[in-house]
Amino acid sequence: MSISSSLNAGVSGLSANSSRLATISDNIANSGTYGYKRADVDFSSVVISQRAGTYSAGGVRVDTFRDVEAQGPLVSTDNPTDLAVGGRGMLPVTLLTEVDAADGTYPFLLTSTGSFRPNADGYLVSESGLVLMGWPADADGNIPVQPRDSASGLDPVIVNRNQFSASPTTEMTLGVNLPAEATQAGAAGIPLEVSTQYFDNVGASQTLVTTFTPAVPAVGQSNNWTITMTDMAQGGAVVGTFSVAFDATAGTGGTILSVTPALGSFDPATGIASVTTASGPLSIDLGIPGTGSGLTQLSADFSPAGVTRNGAAVGTLTGVNIDPEGMVIATYDSGFTRVIYQVPIVNLANFNGLRAEDNQAFSVTRESGPFYLWNAGEGPTGQMIAYAREESTADIAAELTHLIETQRAYSSNAKIIQTVDEMLQETTNLKR
Repeated sequence: MSISSSLNAGVSGLSANSSRLATISDNIANSGTYGYKRADVDFSSVVISQRAGTYSAGGVRVDTFRDVEAQGPLVSTDNPTDLAVGGRGMLPVTLLTEVDAADGTYPFLLTSTGSFRPNADGYLVSESGLVLMGWPADADGNIPVQPRDSASGLDPVIVNRNQFSASPTTEMTLGVNLPAEATQAGAAGIPLEVSTQYFDNVGASQTLVTTFTPAVPAVGQSNNWTITMTDMAQGGAVVGTFSVAFDATAGTGGTILSVTPALGSFDPATGIASVTTASGPLSIDLGIPGTGSGLTQLSADFSPAGVTRNGAAVGTLTGVNIDPEGMVIATYDSGFTRVIYQVPIVNLANFNGLRAEDNQAFSVTRESGPFYLWNAGEGPTGQMIAYAREESTADIAAELTHLIETQRAYSSNAKIIQTVDEMLQETTNLKR
């Protein structure tokens, strides 16, 4: 009977608009929640097969969904580990409760933004209990090759594991000018010395003494020097000896002509000499022959102003920041930095297929499709943005407009039920 179908259609309309009212309520309540993705409904009609001359109302069916792919505006903050994604993709996180369980298994969750700060155990945790995940770096700050279609290589990011650290010296540059007059006949032939501090594998300060001895000929000018490197950490043992000839021709005068190693090695293509100190191999940039870099021999005073080296003494962690490529960088008070983790960006085929969890987190489902872990800013993903958070995608003005529409629709469906009731009452009254 058509009048009965009208009643059922009105009831389905009330139910559908009740669902829409529920999503609007959630959206308005979370309009100030960072990373919240607004919920919405999709109405679809239900058609009942018709007979000639009659019509039965099928009503409406409602499907609720969350628009995870939508992105809210980004706002700046003053915390270097407040994170958002500047484009497509989400951050990998897990639950602090599972990390505290310490059984080595962590649920793989996603979030679009978070205010991560070190907790008492050193984990980068959001206020809602989500722990940032990343690939740990090795001792040299390099990220090993990791699986990209699996979360098996991801660990909770912990910063106090690297509370103290040292950076051993592995490279040195000898930017020294040697006085040309010292290789002329009649010169005193006095050796010149440069003492360079370097740091060993445990962060202790050591000294490498480099002695430049001019070759003084009987007549003319030799333009030759002998370089001797002495490692004080090995009791003054000689670790490198090199004979260096300088060019004295027009245009290239004063540059290195050739380097002949007697102890150690030298690569003329790179200008790098290699010696072995107490803490291991040390690369020393003497300069590429014919380029004017590194060592020079000019008619000027002895000048070791260009002597530099990398490395640093033992330092205490003073802060952590995350760069646009997702590298978690620890900064130490001794003046050096080190990569300790890399946070990838997670991309999926269907973000709207993710299942919503508490605290603006999402879990992977069959509908979302397989995920892939990208380096931030590569492929389809956006860059990692520090000092920023993503605001809610719910807009108060739009939600209030939807609220008015829903209220009108609900009232209209209630009116249908009231009208059907009155019509049925009239039918009942026919018997009286």
